[in-house]
Amino acid sequence: MKRFIFCCIVMGFAGAAVKAQAPQPLSSSEILLGIKKLDVLGTVLYVGAHPDDENTRLLAYLAKERLYRTGYLSLTRGDGGQNLIGNEQGVELGLIRTQELLAARRIDGAEQFFSRAFDFGYSKSTEEALKIWDKEKILSDVVWVIRRFQPDVIITRFPQDARAGHGHHSASALLAVEAFTAAADPTRFPEQLKYVKVWQAKRALWNTFNFGSVNTTSSDQLSFDVGIFNPVLGKSYGEIAADSRSQHKSQGFGVARQRGVAMEYFLPWKGEPARTDIMDGVNTSWTRVKGGEAVQQKIQEILQSYSLFAPGKSVKGLVELYRLIDALPDGYWKKQKLGEVQTLIEAASALFADATCGEARVAQTDSLKVNFFLNNRNGNTITLNRISVDGFDTVLHASLASNQNYSLNKLVVIPADAPISQPYWLEHEMKEGRFEVNDQQLIGNADNEPALKVKFSLTIEGQDFDFIKPVRQKYTDPVKGEQYQPLAIVPPVVITPNRSLLLSATPDPQTMRLTVRAMKDIPFPQVKLTGSKGWQTDAIHYASPDILRKGQEMDVDVELKPVLKDREMGKQLLLASVDYNKQSYAEQLKTISYDHIPTVNYFRPSAITILTLDLKIAGKKIGYIEGAGDYIPVALQQMGYEVTTLSDNMLANSNLGQYDAIITGVRAYNIKTSLTTYYNKLMKYVENGGNLVVQYNTSSQVGPLRAKIAPYPFDISRTRITDEKAVVKVLKPDHPVMNYPNKITDQDFDGWVQERSIYHAEHWDSHYETIFSMHDPGESDDEGSLIIARYGKGVFVYTGLVFYRELPAGVPGAYRLLANILALNHKKGF
Repeated sequence: MKRFIFCCIVMGFAGAAVKAQAPQPLSSSEILLGIKKLDVLGTVLYVGAHPDDENTRLLAYLAKERLYRTGYLSLTRGDGGQNLIGNEQGVELGLIRTQELLAARRIDGAEQFFSRAFDFGYSKSTEEALKIWDKEKILSDVVWVIRRFQPDVIITRFPQDARAGHGHHSASALLAVEAFTAAADPTRFPEQLKYVKVWQAKRALWNTFNFGSVNTTSSDQLSFDVGIFNPVLGKSYGEIAADSRSQHKSQGFGVARQRGVAMEYFLPWKGEPARTDIMDGVNTSWTRVKGGEAVQQKIQEILQSYSLFAPGKSVKGLVELYRLIDALPDGYWKKQKLGEVQTLIEAASALFADATCGEARVAQTDSLKVNFFLNNRNGNTITLNRISVDGFDTVLHASLASNQNYSLNKLVVIPADAPISQPYWLEHEMKEGRFEVNDQQLIGNADNEPALKVKFSLTIEGQDFDFIKPVRQKYTDPVKGEQYQPLAIVPPVVITPNRSLLLSATPDPQTMRLTVRAMKDIPFPQVKLTGSKGWQTDAIHYASPDILRKGQEMDVDVELKPVLKDREMGKQLLLASVDYNKQSYAEQLKTISYDHIPTVNYFRPSAITILTLDLKIAGKKIGYIEGAGDYIPVALQQMGYEVTTLSDNMLANSNLGQYDAIITGVRAYNIKTSLTTYYNKLMKYVENGGNLVVQYNTSSQVGPLRAKIAPYPFDISRTRITDEKAVVKVLKPDHPVMNYPNKITDQDFDGWVQERSIYHAEHWDSHYETIFSMHDPGESDDEGSLIIARYGKGVFVYTGLVFYRELPAGVPGAYRLLANILALNHKKGF
């Protein structure tokens, strides 16, 4: 019987992660481990809250030493974290961290799952996390993953109490423990049973930890060493785990490889107790499947005859094994092991089957040249029967000679109704604490299916197989060499505003630019703007060409004139679109590109938020020292400042006195060791009348903060106010920062997003003044969100207030308060 299997089944042995879109053939030693894995029928699911929560050392050990099918369920995609490598925030950061997790899994050998929960930022309580997420919705997702993955053992990273250190962490444990029971109950989430069966895991455990400040391990707990060396792979699991964890680059979690004994400890949550091993009482052999004894015997025969120097000699045996498994009754392990065997047949025969194109994107209704390439590198008996992809089905019956290239190409037409390559969790408008995913079978998936898939139908040693491969862009970079990237399906035309937020602090006209890009030939594109009460939006100056060719762009300059009688404070939405072929297109294509992950394409409405507010500024020239990445320089420019990014060379050689204020980006002192070199010069700038504003830095997240920052000492704590609606008490209402040039009121703290403030100052010198006091529910007031000191003729400021989140979100009060902070050295008498 021919099987239709998507041949990207995770074998868990390939070690490459950089640009892992490229084909990653298994080595002979990895094939050997894969054959050994065929004889192991055990499954473990690890559960945490965020990317980087997982214990990569334990995952690698379970997947590559114990050879269990191992998975990691991260409840969130890490959207609320902090980005060390760029300025992406929110869902954009979640897209990066999703790909970083997949890169990590390609190294440690586990599989990756997600729930619909959105990472809304640091939470101090389980109750808050479950309320915002909607507990029942996310519990149903955990149950769904368990029923689909069928783990014998469930392991949580965290406990269900405050020792977890984060409300998301403790919530992940609580949900996993509840799902342990609910997954076996047919009355819980019965709508899932259309696709899956109920499932009862043997036990649920907590993988206790020693994080230095919190040690939850003890000698009486179940434990074993996961730091052992794997001679087949040539690495210990501490080394593999470090490579895996170092994929979390946006979080700055690169770590050194570890060698030697590494004990892991476990406590029971539910189910049968484990006395000597986490798999106590679990049958992990083929005897758990009816008729599986013959399969087990065949696997042993293949192992005994396997040659590291000639894995192709095992192909016939693997084909025979495939037929034995295929003859078994349908079930979970039959399906799983058929996929694993087929992957090993492909690897052992050294079959190379690839489908590529020369473009990164193809538009709906357009055509794409797809190149098909095969090579039977080991010389096994292989016949190519047909190649199938959307739009054509080519019957071939070609015998693939040993190590001879076989190639052809075809034009594939993309249907008009082909879905664009939008990450599935972003297709619908999200709820407050979760993504809206309406297709049950998509929930839990780490990523989208490829935009186009090719089916290579082959006969290998007398057995028919269908190998499914994604169509990918392939090109050669003169520095990086051969490169692969995912193919994206896009609309025929996209339109991109040059800014997503338009700040209007005066009744003057505003100008902006729209860029129309043709993804295929577009005749007579027509641009229009809709919405935005109080603004005249029909003053568009452009000449529409007869045809906008594929790849060409057309800039449209727009003048927005306020209608004074209708001018209102607050936010309004302006939507830009292009009419073509009796349809209106209003998407902008956004791309995230870093060397350590595949290029990410996603779409957002082509919308501009117009923020009308009462804003005054004092001073004009701002020097900005870049940190870990944020949008503040763009916001400053919209506020009316002239912004200069200060490089190390400029800090060393330019006259800092020309700047009315200098502001450092978030975590600048954590990532720019050179700032210590310029400490004296920056302090002299303040002493001579300058205003140095330092945004938050961490005390230990990237490493201990040793840099000198301020003229007078203070420490940086891990205190944060996570409730974005927390009451802000003004300690000094007459202080200039509350009055000049904008009068700050309680309304300026309305509408803040995600949080108020992070990494507060503590133990500050008496020279500092504190302005605000705030606290999260159940906690005492803290005054460290904003500290100000006079030094000589100038001012030094440290603030944990999250301007880097609030300004791009268009929070009016954040703009007004930042303007006042930047004006402190302009207020006479202060």
